[in-house]
Amino acid sequence: MFAGTPVILLREGTTREEGKDAQHANIEAARAVSDALRSTLGPRGMDKMLVEASGDIVITNDGATILRSMEVEHPAAKMLVEVAKTQDQECGDGTKTSVILAGELLRSAGGLLDQGIHPTSITQGFRLAAERATSRLTEGARAVPRDQEEVLHKVAMTSMMSKGVSSDRAFLAGLTVRAVRAIAEPVGAAWKCDRKNIKLVKRQGGNVDSTELVEGLILDKPVLHVGMPKEVHGARVALMEGALEVRKGEVTREVKITDPRAMEAFLAEEDRMLRAMVEAVTRSGANVVVCEKGIDEVAQQYLARAKVLAVSQVKRSDMDLLAKATGADLLSRWEELEPGSLGQAARVEERKVGEEKMTFFLGCQGAKAVSLLIRGGTEHVVDEAERSLVDAISTVGLVIEDGAVTTGAGASAIEVSSDLRNYADTVGGREQMAVQAFADAMDVLPMTLAENAGMDKVGTLLELRRRHRLGEKDLGIDVLEGRLADMSEVAVEPVRVGRQAILSATEAAVMILRVNDIIAAKGGHGAGGPSSGPAMEPGPHKV
Repeated sequence: MFAGTPVILLREGTTREEGKDAQHANIEAARAVSDALRSTLGPRGMDKMLVEASGDIVITNDGATILRSMEVEHPAAKMLVEVAKTQDQECGDGTKTSVILAGELLRSAGGLLDQGIHPTSITQGFRLAAERATSRLTEGARAVPRDQEEVLHKVAMTSMMSKGVSSDRAFLAGLTVRAVRAIAEPVGAAWKCDRKNIKLVKRQGGNVDSTELVEGLILDKPVLHVGMPKEVHGARVALMEGALEVRKGEVTREVKITDPRAMEAFLAEEDRMLRAMVEAVTRSGANVVVCEKGIDEVAQQYLARAKVLAVSQVKRSDMDLLAKATGADLLSRWEELEPGSLGQAARVEERKVGEEKMTFFLGCQGAKAVSLLIRGGTEHVVDEAERSLVDAISTVGLVIEDGAVTTGAGASAIEVSSDLRNYADTVGGREQMAVQAFADAMDVLPMTLAENAGMDKVGTLLELRRRHRLGEKDLGIDVLEGRLADMSEVAVEPVRVGRQAILSATEAAVMILRVNDIIAAKGGHGAGGPSSGPAMEPGPHKV
């Protein structure tokens, strides 16, 4: 203290914002990210063209992809990007919902701050509202049988409704449901769907409806030797971690051979070792060999003579998936090969897809790893189809795991907001205003759907509220027809998506609201730094 005035020593060039200025700067930065996604929400949402620094172009309305491509500098804006990452990791869908809701919560909080409400009261009210909202969402969810294919198909279709491949969503949804049901596994009394067990392979060419589900695995490797069979029926598959070649020493060594007969003996011994490896393969009954490492050229010739199909230099992740698909044991040494360690496939064949040769493992009974070969006329179409399938796989998996769904199209959001308004009356103190603000923020989801569909957003919201009060709990916005309708059979979502979106958005909003002092070091990009200019700049986007 100096003469009653506090002295704070900061590095030269450091900027600082305090109090409401810092809070409003954070709110505006976060809202810039949120507003960038609003126009993409729903089946009538618009796409974004993202131009990378390298000149590559991505056209999509997938929230996670858009945010990954944006160069975000403001710390508060980065927190909303983290919201999207969390949502994507936990649910695989609902990223736009979580970010838009977080932005609207901060917009509502800004109004409360201007009225003199302390941030602590706002954050406490938001937490109460989030707890109530998630409980209401869970209570209103419908239990569905995990094996009810019709519901799973609707969930997958809903996920792809707003994507660029929506015209083929019925076909892709069928493939998705079959793929996820194949890899679903019971874990005690519950079920687990590991989406990593579905391999997505993209190849340009054909149409989206040429996309194929393989009940087995696709390796982006050709058959190793020209003399090997290109198709094997009734495949018995051996998987090798090690190489089929003479083991090299771990230290550098030099062998000098001066006698030609010694050279012949050396080569004969090497040939004998390779022949023994191949004999171990054929003796086990294997007619297909897949190696994570290499296969010696001499061993390749012996395998070809034995009519054994071989593939080498396969990625470890593919080896693990192939073990799950065929049921084969992953062996580290060829001496361990025996009939019981082999996997099964109805057929293994080499195909030329586009300009590349690939090896297909088909008809694997009880496969716990499958593949989807994604086709499309252009690279952009193939990429968008992949993003759509990733979202659909995630949502179908969540329904199998949780066994519960909610109605989308704004119906669940209106139910939650209506319940929160009633709940606000029971909350004392200034937290009541925060709960009310949370309810208003939930309304942004149906309002944005209506706005993107060209409907009167205010009139649509008021009519939705009125009819929900009359008991039409599944009434939502049919954006394709531009009207209100019962969406319980049209827009079906996993309950976990909505629940996680509310929790993630609330945590981000609370964390941003609790900041009232921003100290940006020289060269940093805080609220008062270089990023305080335009919120968006073209190619790449900056916030």
